Amino acid sequence: MKIAIPKERRASERRVAASVDTIKKYKALGAEVVVETGAGDGASIPDKAFADAGAEIAPDAASTYADADVVLKVRHPMTAAEGTDELALMKRGAVLIGILNPHSNRDHLPAYAEAGVTALAMELVPRITRAQSMDVLSSQANLAGYRAVLDAASEFGRAFPMMMTAAGTVPPARALIMGVGVAGLQAIATAKRLGAVVSATDVRPAVKEQVQSLGGTFVAVEDDEFKQAETSGGYAKEMSKEYQAKQAALIAETIKKQDIIVTTALIPGRPAPRLVTDEMIATMKPGSVIVDLAVEAGGNVEGSVAGEIVEKHGVRIVGHANVPSRIAVDSSMLYAKNLFALLSLCFDAEKNFALPWDDEIVKAIALTRDGAVIHPTFAPAAEAPVQPASVGA
Repeated sequence: MKIAIPKERRASERRVAASVDTIKKYKALGAEVVVETGAGDGASIPDKAFADAGAEIAPDAASTYADADVVLKVRHPMTAAEGTDELALMKRGAVLIGILNPHSNRDHLPAYAEAGVTALAMELVPRITRAQSMDVLSSQANLAGYRAVLDAASEFGRAFPMMMTAAGTVPPARALIMGVGVAGLQAIATAKRLGAVVSATDVRPAVKEQVQSLGGTFVAVEDDEFKQAETSGGYAKEMSKEYQAKQAALIAETIKKQDIIVTTALIPGRPAPRLVTDEMIATMKPGSVIVDLAVEAGGNVEGSVAGEIVEKHGVRIVGHANVPSRIAVDSSMLYAKNLFALLSLCFDAEKNFALPWDDEIVKAIALTRDGAVIHPTFAPAAEAPVQPASVGA
């Protein structure tokens, strides 16, 4: 079986879908691994390191994809309109695995089906205990939360910790983290390590103790709706207009006192909720910094722009796109481990490869199969074929 690791071609993408360690593990399973030259450059992994681990280094995309049974990518494939038509280079029956972003790229799914590619979206891995090692959203969000605070510190014209000197005392920065998922928790921890006075807000009651355990102050309207504000999958529910208004009033008062804000709130498959309005920004002190980690999903902050740093009312609003790629060495290593954990499900004791279609994880992430879009979220029920219990890839 051949596993292909192509070079990522999308703008600002520095990650790679394999590490030296996972290459060795794939080889131990009996797989042939082909890595496109330069694929690891953005993550500081030279071709020689991959080659020493047992991978073949291919000179271009065409030879990387040729006859590959499994294609491991970070981002969804490029189309002919975007440049290199990566999908056209894959053979029929190939298994494509990556962060395919199907909610924003629904038009790509029929193309996967038409090409005969079995597409698996890593961000749809269910949040169950046995899938934790495959949870790409958590692995990448953890690093994004860390990097967001560093980006805020680099734009902030003051120090984070309190400093007592002969010339006077520098007060600590005050930081508010909005959205306490994996990214938010890491942002809280990082801001505390840098010496800031940290508070955090979220609509899920379960995170209150987590915030407090990290040394932060929890800020929320804790009414009856708040107590029911979490889905079974651990995500935040969309709140009523009435609750949003009460929460906004509380947050507006809190924001006035902040130097740093990091927003991380996302709802899968929906635009990011607006948390910080222009009126709120206007109340902040000049020189304050806001980092919007949800900017690519529409933004939590009014006026944030994907890929840009803008200034409003003297406040710098950081909208870096693809933040995990800004810390590509570690995010690639963790993502590669996520992929290997998933592929480990597909090898039997004799090291034969086949997708276990009866496995709940595979069912949750499969977008296309046998020329059809099969995921219930993206395919009309009438078009979705019945899945047999177990069929090879």
